[in-house]
This record gives sequence, C-alpha cells and structure tokens, in this order.
Amino acid sequence: MPEPRADLPPAARRNHQHDLLVHDTTDELVAVAGAFLRAGLAAGEAAVVVTTGSSAEVLRRALDDDRVVVLDREDVYRARTPGVITAFRRLVEERTDAGSARVRVVAEPDFGTTPRDWLEWQRYEAVVNEALRGQPLWGLCAYDRGRVPFEVIDSGLRTHPHLVTAEGRGANADYQDPAAFLRSLPVPAEPLEDTEPLLEVHDVSDFAGLRHAVGERLGRLGGSPDRVEDLHLAIDEMSANAVRHGGPPVQLRLWASADRVVCTISDGGGGMDQPFAGYGPAHGTDLSRGGMGLWLARQLCDHVDVITDGGGLTVRLATALR
Repeated sequence: MPEPRADLPPAARRNHQHDLLVHDTTDELVAVAGAFLRAGLAAGEAAVVVTTGSSAEVLRRALDDDRVVVLDREDVYRARTPGVITAFRRLVEERTDAGSARVRVVAEPDFGTTPRDWLEWQRYEAVVNEALRGQPLWGLCAYDRGRVPFEVIDSGLRTHPHLVTAEGRGANADYQDPAAFLRSLPVPAEPLEDTEPLLEVHDVSDFAGLRHAVGERLGRLGGSPDRVEDLHLAIDEMSANAVRHGGPPVQLRLWASADRVVCTISDGGGGMDQPFAGYGPAHGTDLSRGGMGLWLARQLCDHVDVITDGGGLTVRLATALR
C-alpha cells in the first residue's frame, strides 16, 4: 500500500493537514493509520493515537513502538469543541517543544448519540481547518462506516481537504470552503421555544436585576449545581455582549423542561456573519483585550447557536441539567 507522503514541502509541514479515512474494517484502519504513523516516526515526527480503546490497542500492537503516544479519547473529546481545539494546540506545543518536527494524530472523534450532538461536531470538523491553520499538525480522522452515522460521514466528506485510502492519499473533490459549509448547516428547531417561558424580558435595561432574575429562575430547577452555574455565567456573558455590541432592544427568554434549559438572547443590531466566532478568544492569546464571551459560552453550554435573521442577532444557549 502506498504510504501517506512523509516528504511534504516545507510550507505544508508547517501547516495543519486534515485528512479523512472512512473504513469498513479494523484491518483497514490498522493498515492505513499504521502506515501514516510509521511514516511520521521515520520523519522525526510525534505519533499520537486518540481513538476508542479497542482501536488504540490494535494500533499499539501493530506498531509495537514505544514512541507512539496513546491518549484517552474521553480525556480529549469529552470537552466541548473549543476545548478540543485548545487540547490539540497544547499537544502540538508539548511535542514540538520536546523536539518533534511535527505531530501526527490518528483520531476517532466522539460524535455523541443524537443529531443535535452530531451538529456540534460537524461544525468542529469545518472549524479546525481555520482554527488550527499554521499548526505543525497532521490529523487523520478515522470514521468507522459501521459506527458513524451516514449524515456525519457525508459532512466529513465536505470538511476534510484530503482523503486517505488503501491506495494512498489524494485531494478530496467534495471538500467545501469551511465558512461556506458552516453557513449551509441548518439551525435546528428547539421545541422548548414553543412552550411558555420561565422568564421573558423585552428590553434589558437593568443588567444587575436581569442577573438576579435569571439566577432565581435557574435556582428553582434543581439539577447539577455546576451545570446551572455554567449556564448562568454563559447567559451573563451573552447578555453583556448583546448590550455592549448589539443594538436595542436586547431581549431574553428562558425555558426549561425537567432535564434541560434553553435561553435566547437577542438584540436589534446589524447581526454577525462570522462563522468561526467563539471557537477561540477573539484576540488570540491576548485575553486582556476581551472578546471571550462567545468562546466561554461554547465551553459552558452543550449547544450554542448563533442566528442572524436580518433583524438582529440571537444567541441560543442550551444545556442539560444533569
């Protein structure tokens, strides 16, 4: 089998490569991913495996090389998507500081169990093309056709610039511009929005009073105190953003069921067409400049939707109570 090239041009070696392997069997995974990692080790690159335990074990046995680093998939992917991006940035920094020319990663993302979960990771697979640009990282995402839903495989074919098969590596004709892909994704319906809200504020003017009212309503719901506190902080951040950067009126609505909470914060400003917003601090590593509100919200809530409908901007936050 032709191995993925270890002799990419210097500019490509300094830039993020994002490949996809769609496989049917463990043998196919081992053959393709094993060749990919061996080529990296031969080129002085770090080799990292972030897969299910069963896949990691067969890859470890097949490679039989102490230089291969196996990370617990749950430790990497249990974080929400901005946290995963941060984890990969730290991994690259650690391995290159230790002397590796670049980092190769074989990864099996954990897409969750529901279409709503899948959407967050479909977004992620597009976002990393931009968020990790310039990183000396070559990722090979492995999708098991027997376990990964068809809808997720279809989006994977539109979010990875290169495909890898038993025949080698090639450009992906189905790849779409990441920003265009993100704009094409539907905003899912939220059934709780059809119910009576717990709290509805049509024109936010008393920010301290709003914070108290939201906290009082959330405090009645029970559930995990940490999750409730995280949601309260995210609502606080998004409300402040709307007041600071949007146009009046700023409106807030809060709904809850027995097991989850949804909150929308809307403003009457000009909207926002920034599909990568909130997957990292707006001003990079200079956190003193602010721009962290949406980034924090994406880390604090299960689902965050940014909706521009021509009449302003709405940020919808949703999270499970337990």
